[in-house]
Amino acid sequence: MSRLGKKPIEIPSGLTVEVSDNSVTVKNDKSSLFKELPRDIKIEKKEKEIVVSPMHNTKRCMALWGLSRTLIANMVEGLTKGFSKKLVFEGVGYRASLEGNDLVLLMGFSHPVRVPAPPGIEFTVEKSTILVSGADKELVGQTAARIRKVKPVEPYKGKGIRYENEIVRRKAGKKAVAATA
Repeated sequence: MSRLGKKPIEIPSGLTVEVSDNSVTVKNDKSSLFKELPRDIKIEKKEKEIVVSPMHNTKRCMALWGLSRTLIANMVEGLTKGFSKKLVFEGVGYRASLEGNDLVLLMGFSHPVRVPAPPGIEFTVEKSTILVSGADKELVGQTAARIRKVKPVEPYKGKGIRYENEIVRRKAGKKAVAATA
């Protein structure tokens, strides 16, 4: 039994939820999110809540139960509060700027790297931080990972792009290794 799957999802005012077969659409006045869910999961919309339950008692169905509930809850939370990821970059001469909806990164390459903003994603740049925000949690995380992949942090000097709370273990250089031997 999924402890998380049993909990109903409350629908806040201002959101409309449409459930059909195995798909859910959550809308507010600005945007909407759509998610297709597995057929083994039963989704019911009651007055002000959504209830998710398994159709069978198989291991696969039980595993998808909590996942499906969480995906729907993330859609509701994304349209009410929104999601964001903060990236920090370090390095001499490293810069980021916005040109329209595109993020332009100068990360020590011979050319600037352009990262186009997918629909529903917004970039904000301040000094050495990049904020990726939007309503779709999966898309925010994927976009932040794509930006981080441009120049991952290297372990010797810590130069590159990392998540705000990411801890990078630093390695000792050649001189430090030779001095101890």
